[in-house]
Amino acid sequence: MTEIRTPRLLLRRWHEDDLGPMADINADPQVMRWIGDGSVRDPAETAEAVERWEEEWDDEGFGLFAVELLASGELAGFVGLSVPSFLPEVEHEVEIGWRLGRQFWGQGYASEGAQATLEFALQDRGLDRVISIHRKGNTASGNVMRKLGMELERETTHPVYGFPLLVHSIDLSQYSG
Repeated sequence: MTEIRTPRLLLRRWHEDDLGPMADINADPQVMRWIGDGSVRDPAETAEAVERWEEEWDDEGFGLFAVELLASGELAGFVGLSVPSFLPEVEHEVEIGWRLGRQFWGQGYASEGAQATLEFALQDRGLDRVISIHRKGNTASGNVMRKLGMELERETTHPVYGFPLLVHSIDLSQYSG
């Protein structure tokens, strides 16, 4: 079982009792405003998503980690790797992404988990390159990408919703660990 410990976080595979806290995160309009069309997700949609994330682990050897706070055992959200199949121009790449509950924002958890995940991608999984995508205007996610050493590669348009997206990238030669 793949787990990563950082100073404050445990990145791990999903447990059944993670569904409730993740459903609460996905039901928060502030959290979801930058995701897809901005719609919240209900508990059934969250359960389906977690099942897909676990299948990606089995199929790809990577996926989205559940983020647990070491100090309290609370589920803070997710961080991890996925294939961005929603965006055809980069659908053969691997993306690093995150989603945390609002009460966990502004404390460096996204950067801490994303840094550990980037190291996992480039050193443990042997990827040569990782991208990250955010909706233009989502400066918090853009800031995390810059902290990871990622550089803006291109601006594109979401193929379904039509809003601008920014694609950042980093490759193994740029990574300083």
